[in-house]
Amino acid sequence: MTILSVILQCLLIFAFSFSGASKIAGASMQVQVFNHLKIPQWFRIVTGFVQLAGVVGLVAGFWDTGMLSLAALWIACTMLGAVLFHMRAGDSFKQFGAPLLLTLLSLTLALLHI
Repeated sequence: MTILSVILQCLLIFAFSFSGASKIAGASMQVQVFNHLKIPQWFRIVTGFVQLAGVVGLVAGFWDTGMLSLAALWIACTMLGAVLFHMRAGDSFKQFGAPLLLTLLSLTLALLHI
């Protein structure tokens, strides 16, 4: 495993641990984002668990690179969905730039291990 891979892996674990947990906990920012995107609140909770499942896969990826690739692709698909929902809502690039960046970082991590 390269140092770039470990850095990306740790960054994604950190980002999605907080993102997933805040969605499940119902942080006001997350509730507002899902309202803005016209996505039901139950889907916010599902998304939080999907993200935390990705985190579990990323952590397991320290020992199993196949799991790491799958988890990174899992996260990338989740974030691609976020980008598409923001685009559907007519948001500017500034509003979906972070999800797009996380999509690209996740894809990069997956490609490093395929």
